[in-house]
Amino acid sequence: MNKVKKVPLRTCVVTKEVLPKKLLVRIAATKEGVVSIDLHGKAPGRGAYLKLAEDVIILAKKTKALDRKLEVTVPDHIYEELLKLIHE
Repeated sequence: MNKVKKVPLRTCVVTKEVLPKKLLVRIAATKEGVVSIDLHGKAPGRGAYLKLAEDVIILAKKTKALDRKLEVTVPDHIYEELLKLIHE
């Protein structure tokens, strides 16, 4: 019997889709309110997951979904960096 490896699932804060962690990007916020894009999923602080799609990121900015989830104001440069990640 070979053991089936469990795929970690996370929910996108915008689309509410439950997807494998690999398909999402984690945004982390520390208690001090420092927001960063956590590509390795290991950064300390509160985390929120976003689907890496242009429309999802634009919607996240418009609806302030990340601001609510992380309980901080997410700076515009974070959204710009996320959009850059898609286009690379």
